Amino acid sequence: MDGKGRTRGSGRGRAGALGAAAGAATAAGLLLGRKAVSIARTGKGHPLKHRALDLAAGAIQPKYPLDAMSTYLNGFHMYADDMGRQVEASHFCIHLRHDLHQCVIFDRNAPDARLIGIEYIITEERFRALPEDEKRLWHSHHYEVKSGILTAPGIPDLAEHAYFQDLVTTYGKTFHTWQYDRDGDFPYGIPQLMMGLTADGQADEAQIHARDRRLGLSTPHKRDNRADIPTPEVAPGANPWESGRTVQTRLEELDFRR
Repeated sequence: MDGKGRTRGSGRGRAGALGAAAGAATAAGLLLGRKAVSIARTGKGHPLKHRALDLAAGAIQPKYPLDAMSTYLNGFHMYADDMGRQVEASHFCIHLRHDLHQCVIFDRNAPDARLIGIEYIITEERFRALPEDEKRLWHSHHYEVKSGILTAPGIPDLAEHAYFQDLVTTYGKTFHTWQYDRDGDFPYGIPQLMMGLTADGQADEAQIHARDRRLGLSTPHKRDNRADIPTPEVAPGANPWESGRTVQTRLEELDFRR
């Protein structure tokens, strides 16, 4: 203590607190600025009133589900009834419970990206307990992880490796609401069930190479880095298309109930 009863080092403590507050304010300012730039990019052509409202809402409104989405994954899906239709999918996910992730999917990681679908990801234990009809909607992640096709862009190899050690045994149910490979200008049609690749020789290599160049990735490097991750045995019922028969959504006209 000094002669006035103050604890030595309290000045340093106050300075540290002020520094942390300044850092938080700076980070908040950067986040707000980045959000403003994003809104400006996506708001071109909109009336000024709408752009002002978008900017105000972006700065003021809390959006807890979006803020909680902490993981960004990039991979490829194929339509459940057509391996020839493969599309890139940027996932933004939250680990909602120990056995459940939920993800929104965009065509790319950009402010003006198109929202193209959703995916739920569950543990093997949860998948094995599903009814048989429900299992037909799910695909395994073993090959997507082991092949290096599924990535977490920007994450160091060591951290990504640890993450995919857990993900390799999981199963996903995916519906795309925008068939952007066919209708790029508008989300026509009904949601389509999607599946994941399960073996070499299935992937559209041109799309993977284009993705790797754009994001600065190397799928072969990621494949080598994950070689020590054990390949799990796929639980029966997943990847139904491998049998030569599959399921897909369709519209059906019904009597309306009152």
